[in-house]
Amino acid sequence: MKNLLHSDLISNLSIFRSLGPKAIEQILAASKIRTVNKDMQIYKSGEKIQHVFFVLEGRIMLARKTAEDRVIIKDLVYANSMFGENVFTKAHLRSEYASAMIETKVLMIPIALFQNLFIANHLFALEITKIIVERLDNLEVRIKNFVFMKAKERIAGFIYKTASTQGIKIGMEEILINHGMSHKEIAFVTDTSRQTVARVLGDLKRDNIIHFSDRKPNKILIRDLAKLA
Repeated sequence: MKNLLHSDLISNLSIFRSLGPKAIEQILAASKIRTVNKDMQIYKSGEKIQHVFFVLEGRIMLARKTAEDRVIIKDLVYANSMFGENVFTKAHLRSEYASAMIETKVLMIPIALFQNLFIANHLFALEITKIIVERLDNLEVRIKNFVFMKAKERIAGFIYKTASTQGIKIGMEEILINHGMSHKEIAFVTDTSRQTVARVLGDLKRDNIIHFSDRKPNKILIRDLAKLA
C-alpha cells in the first residue's frame, strides 16, 4: 500500500511523466516522502547536500540570511516543482535554507539517484533544465523590477503573478488567491518594506482592484486582474 501511495503521488507530478516504469521504481525504492509543518525548516543553511526535493503539496520558501541578519527570499516553490537542485555545482553545503510556508509534503530523492536519472533520461533532463532556466529568468526579472519599477508596481506584480500561477477563478472575472504570507514576507519578495506592503494593499483595496478581510488578509479576491498587470 505504501508503494502504491507513493506511485500515485509521483505519477501526478508532470516533471516525472517522461520517466519509464523502471525509473519510477528506482525512485520508489530509494526516496522518502516527508510532511513538514508550517514554518518548519526542511534543510538549513550550511547543511550537507544529500537530497533533491519535489513539492507534492504545499509551498516552500527558499531564503538566506545576510551578515547583518537580514533575510533575503530567493524563491517561492509551489506544488509540482522542485528545489534544492544545486547538486551539479561543486558546493557540498547548502547556501540557503528551505522552510514550509504552510503544511507541505515533499518527495526527497537522493543526489546520486537524481544525477543518474538526469544523465540516463534525455526528456527528464530537459524538464529539469527548463525549471532551472526559468528560475534564473525569474531572478533576472526580479532584479530588473527592483531597478526600474516603483514599490507599488512590484507589489502589484507579485499579486498578479500569484493569481496567474496559483489563483482560483471565481465567477466570470474575479480570481481568489491564498498567498499564505505575512506583509513582512511579501516585503522580502518584492524588495520593499512591511509598511509599504500594507499601504499598497490598502490602496488597491480602496480602488476596488482587490478585496480582503482583516481577519484573513492572506486571502485576496482580485476584482480586476488587468489593472494589476
